[in-house]
Amino acid sequence: MTKNNPIDPEFLREIANLIGETNLSEIEVSKGDLHIRVARTLVAAVPQTLGAPIGLPMAPETPGVAHGAPAAADKAAKPANHPGAVNSPMVGTAYRRPSPDSSPFIEVGARVAEGDKILLVEAMKTFNEILAPRSGTVTAIFVEDGQPVEFGEPLLTIE
Repeated sequence: MTKNNPIDPEFLREIANLIGETNLSEIEVSKGDLHIRVARTLVAAVPQTLGAPIGLPMAPETPGVAHGAPAAADKAAKPANHPGAVNSPMVGTAYRRPSPDSSPFIEVGARVAEGDKILLVEAMKTFNEILAPRSGTVTAIFVEDGQPVEFGEPLLTIE
């Protein structure tokens, strides 16, 4: 420190290095009348989806067609407020089978009991089991393996 410049550049470098070495986002130091606060902005990494996880199939060319419904099925055929609708609890990628060489968890017409595993939704490299919220018969399935789904989007109906 000099009389003209009360801030010691070497002292500031030490503080900056300390933040980097300890992964702190902010530090405050007081020394006599000198008070220094150093902060850095942390940028969160944004996950990017590059495709289906290894070993799982990619999305089909015609997503959104309900099984057991006409090929012209669209968003109107996916009643999110239908009393038997099972909606996605998260944004992710839906899978109808546990692995590419396995048979699907369910098909249209299948009887399910409350708590049966009916789908998987992968979000941030974690496979989340979707369980049947009620017992009944699967009357429509709105997703294919590897199809992206939004929160609240209808996945299937159980009546």
